[in-house]
Amino acid sequence: MLLPGTQMHIITFIFVSIELVIFFYLIIYKLSRPDDKSAFLNLILIALLIIYNVSGGLLPDPNLPGSIFIQEIIAYGTGFVTPCYFPYYVYKAFSLEKIKFHVFKGVFLCLILPYFLFAIVYAATNNLDIAKNLLAIPVLYALWIIYSLTNAIKYKYGNIFSSKESKEEAAVLFFSITPWIGLPVVAYFDLSQDVEALITNPGFLLLLALQVNRHIKQFRTEHQRLIDSELRLLNWNANLQNEVEKRTRELKKANEQKTNGFINLIHETKTPLTLVNNYLEEYINNNNPSEELDIVKRNVDKLSSDIVNLFDLEKFNKGFAIYNHNLVCNFSEILKDSVILFKQYRSGIEIKSTIADNIFILADPLSINRIINNLIENSIKFSDSHNIIEVTLQKDGDTFQFSVKDYGSGIPVDIQTKIFEPYYQITNPKNNTQGMGLGLPIVKKVIDDLNGNIKVISNPEIAPGTEMLITLDQYTIATDETFISKVVPKTVAITKEELKIEEAFFDEEKQTILIVEDNITMLNYLFKKLSEKYNTYAALNGNDALKKLKELKTLPDLIVTDIMMDKLDGYDFTKIISKSSTYSHIPFIFLSSKASFHDKLQGLKLGAIDYVPKPFSIFELLQKIDSILSYAEKQKRAIWGKAFGMVNSNNNLPKRDISSRAFEQNCELYHLTIREKDIAKLICQGQKYKDISESLFIAERTVTKHAQNIFEKTQVSNKIELIKKLE
Repeated sequence: MLLPGTQMHIITFIFVSIELVIFFYLIIYKLSRPDDKSAFLNLILIALLIIYNVSGGLLPDPNLPGSIFIQEIIAYGTGFVTPCYFPYYVYKAFSLEKIKFHVFKGVFLCLILPYFLFAIVYAATNNLDIAKNLLAIPVLYALWIIYSLTNAIKYKYGNIFSSKESKEEAAVLFFSITPWIGLPVVAYFDLSQDVEALITNPGFLLLLALQVNRHIKQFRTEHQRLIDSELRLLNWNANLQNEVEKRTRELKKANEQKTNGFINLIHETKTPLTLVNNYLEEYINNNNPSEELDIVKRNVDKLSSDIVNLFDLEKFNKGFAIYNHNLVCNFSEILKDSVILFKQYRSGIEIKSTIADNIFILADPLSINRIINNLIENSIKFSDSHNIIEVTLQKDGDTFQFSVKDYGSGIPVDIQTKIFEPYYQITNPKNNTQGMGLGLPIVKKVIDDLNGNIKVISNPEIAPGTEMLITLDQYTIATDETFISKVVPKTVAITKEELKIEEAFFDEEKQTILIVEDNITMLNYLFKKLSEKYNTYAALNGNDALKKLKELKTLPDLIVTDIMMDKLDGYDFTKIISKSSTYSHIPFIFLSSKASFHDKLQGLKLGAIDYVPKPFSIFELLQKIDSILSYAEKQKRAIWGKAFGMVNSNNNLPKRDISSRAFEQNCELYHLTIREKDIAKLICQGQKYKDISESLFIAERTVTKHAQNIFEKTQVSNKIELIKKLE
């Protein structure tokens, strides 16, 4: 039974239909698993089988275009091409290494060459029966393939019957190759198309079925592995979660212990601070006040304030109530008292106030006093002298607004939310009043407890200044209700230390020290102590120190520098110094509150002679400075003694006229003082130190000291080198 209008038998059509379904299945499989090479091999095999069945089923047909000869050649050609692919397929798909010869040579000799001979004979004789005799070669080759397959399977598995997998593979391979053994017989006896289709197709379909069966097993194995992996992952996640929870509990417990220890430390510190503060006040009241005691009192007050802030912040973080907000207080009166207190503070800053009367709030008066004092203190810190601070309190319906506005440096927009984070600090280079970063976070927490709002209004890029605007709910007081309008007066904690540096006349007999420190109180203290013995100069940061070095007539013998400074810190300042040929020889000491091993190591790596952590003993520091300078002086004397010997050995040189403009310029280049310039001129003219001292009416020891400085500044070791440098 033929397919209507064609020469294709219905059985061939059924096989083609089945194979098309398999073809599209393999396409889908290949797309889902692009790395699976076997899927591509199967696609080629099923495509060749479809082409073979279609060409064999439709050809030859007189109704189709082309001669019967061409149609026969095409039909038989597809019958040869498909078997040619078989050795390559089993070689790649089943990893049968022993049939490699057939893949690259056997099919060409025993299939492709006979096909060309078949075509030539058929074309020459025009007799298909004669040409069919050449089909004996593919039949014999198929027997050879069977033998090779047997050896290949044995080589792969050791024994064909050693396992179920080897048995299945051998059976399917043998069964799929047998149709091609019988194909010449079918063609020779002109058996019907349906018989040919039934003989050739099942074997290859069975081969594909074996591959599909492998895919199914692979899917099942992978699925089971996935399930096992998920179970292992779930178990691992459960164990990890338990471990994380355990570690979290341990860390939380350890952190809580540290926090409790910290709070206890702060709590225990408050008692001795209270005693120190009270005894100090009593001593000041009973004796004449002094600058030293004022400094001690201010720093004790600051330390007390910082301790209270630390303690309160930790209590806030733990959710403890600090204030009793069930009290009614008069915000207006508390603010007026605070403003009066700040106006008495002599800072050169004018405080203007506009305060509406009788604004009440349901809050602890101590918390209100804390908000007011903190905001005004911050405004003073970040304002220049002779600036104005505006304090405003006004009603706004059921709420009221409290505002503190200054005209200082301002707060950049990008950090306005960060200033309410604990320990966040804004650098304030002008007034040198760096705090701990605790005041505003506490203010924010108090305002949040009162259901209020605080807003920062500032943009330094547009205009200077900052306004802190607080909005809180008013409280309507009853006629007979009591309220609080006074709180215990609080001493203003903010202090603006003035720089008290009076650089004395330079004493040539003293060594010179440069102090670089951004804390004005500390700078004043160090300057006062060091000035008693040394020529002392001061700078507030690294940039100021570099400018000071260029201005000094003589280079310092030692630099004492802090690390944490604005503009240019101590580390960067030291790096610049060490790279300068003019200043790199100057030794330096680090003074810093950074006292970790890493910080000390970093400082010493930069070349520091010593690293002194704060707090330190001034007597210890003075002794270290004296030892360093004494040792440096001994080294200089040893070096210059040798150099001066060489200088004196050259005193027989003829006198020179040293009066050129180049000499003057070079003296200025090496920062020689007027006295050093005169002595350098006489040395270059060949005069001895004794003669120079007599001509200039100074001691010979002074001449020697100046000569040391000249040779050090110009970095020479003998008179000839000095003449070359200065001329």
